[in-house]
Amino acid sequence: GKWHMGVNCKSRHDHCHHPLNHGFDYFYGMPFTLLNECQGTDDPELAKSLQDTYWLYTQMITLAVLTLLIGKLANLFSVKWKIIICLVICGLLYFISWFSSYGLTKYWNCILMRNHDITEQPMNLEKTTSNMVKEAISFIERNKHRPFLLFVSLLHVHTPLITTEKFQGRSRHGLYGDNVEEMDWMVGKWLLDAVDKEGLKNATFIYFASDHGGSLEAHRGNAQLGGWNGIYKGGKGMGGWEGGIRVPGIVSWPGVLPAGTVIGEPTSLMDIFPTVVHLAGGAMPQDRVIDGRTLLPLLQGALQHSGHQFMFHYCGVFLHAVRWHQKDRGAVWKAHYATPVFQPEGSGACFGRGICPCFGDGVTHHDPPLLFDLSKDPSEANPLSADTEPLFNTVMRKIGEAVEEHRKMLTPVPQQLSPYNNMWKPWLQPCCGTFPFCWCDEENNKA
Repeated sequence: GKWHMGVNCKSRHDHCHHPLNHGFDYFYGMPFTLLNECQGTDDPELAKSLQDTYWLYTQMITLAVLTLLIGKLANLFSVKWKIIICLVICGLLYFISWFSSYGLTKYWNCILMRNHDITEQPMNLEKTTSNMVKEAISFIERNKHRPFLLFVSLLHVHTPLITTEKFQGRSRHGLYGDNVEEMDWMVGKWLLDAVDKEGLKNATFIYFASDHGGSLEAHRGNAQLGGWNGIYKGGKGMGGWEGGIRVPGIVSWPGVLPAGTVIGEPTSLMDIFPTVVHLAGGAMPQDRVIDGRTLLPLLQGALQHSGHQFMFHYCGVFLHAVRWHQKDRGAVWKAHYATPVFQPEGSGACFGRGICPCFGDGVTHHDPPLLFDLSKDPSEANPLSADTEPLFNTVMRKIGEAVEEHRKMLTPVPQQLSPYNNMWKPWLQPCCGTFPFCWCDEENNKA
C-alpha cells in the first residue's frame, strides 16, 4: 500500500528509503503519498503547501544572481563564476520544482512499484485498490505455511477518496462515507476472509487502526472529504489536539484474546513494533530508546494499565503537547505548550492555510501551558488553572520533569524538510522510461 517514506538518497537506484532496505522482504504499493494530482480532478494539493515556497526561492535566487552579475560586470566587487553558475542551477531546479508541481506530479510521483520495479507510471487509480487487495491475498496464500507479517496500508479514507462505482452513493455521508464502506468491505470480505479460508484465523494476530484523525481542511465545496472527529477537538496535522491523534483500534486473535473487550488505556501506534517483536520471539534493539510497549500483556488481561506513563505529541520537530496517565488516580492529564491558530478564528481548523503550521505566527505558545483532564473533559473544552484545579501546579511540575528527561534522550538529526531537501532533484526521480518521459503499464502488460 502507501509507503509514503520515499525511495532514493543520492541516485535514482540506491533505494535507501525503500521498504526492502528497511526490513521488509516484499513490497507492492506507492512509494510516495496519495495526492489529488494523482486523480487530476480536484485542486492540486502541492499547490497549497509547496508552490509558494518554490516560487519564493526561485525569486530570491534570481535576484541574487542578477545582483552578482551586475556587480561583477561593473567591477563593483569580485565573485567567482562558479558561484554564479551554482546559483543559476539551483534557481533552475527550484523553478522546475515550481513548474512541475502544476502538472507533472501525476506522471512522476503517482507510481506503483513491485519490489524495486515500477509497474505503473502514472498509476491507474481505478484499478489500484483491487490490485493491492489481490497482492495481499496472494501474499497470504504464498506464506500460509510459515509465520508472516503482512502490513497493508490502504489508499482509502485519504483524499482524493478513490471509490469504485459499486460503492458510490452507498452511504448517507457522501463520498467519504462511501469510501469508508468500501474499505470496510475490502478488509472484511477479502483480507479477513482470506485468512479464514486458509485456516489461519486462530493463529493470526490482526490489528486494524487509523494513522491519524480526520483531516478537517479537506473540502470540496461544502462537502467534507477528510472525515469527522466527533467530540474531539482539532484534526490531522494539529500537534496535540485529540481530534488528530485519538484513533480507533480493533484487535482480533480468536482463542487467545478475549472477545468483546473494550480497553480504554492510552496506547500508541509505536506499540506495534515491540508487539510484533514479542509475537515473533525476537529481541528488542538495545542500542537506542524504543518508545513503544508490547500490547500483549494489556490485551490478554495480565496488566490493567498501559505501559505508557507519558506520551509526547510533536508537530514536526516541535513538542506541542504532553499526556500524563496518572494511574493511581485514573486521570489522564494533557498539557499543550503550543496550539495552531485556527483560520477563521474559532473554526476548529486552519482553513485559511490549508494545513496547520508547527511554528512561527501560525501557532500560539502557552505559558503556563493549557491543561486538561481528559478523563473528565475529553473534548478539551475547559482548560484548567491553579484557581480551578488544586493539583494544577503538581501536575505541571511532574509533566515538566518528564519533558526534561525525555529531551535528554533525543539525538539531533538532519532536517528532512530543509529548503534543499524540498527541492526537486532529477537524479533521484524514479522513472520506468527514459527520463523525463516516464511512462509504463506493466500491470496491463502482465494481464
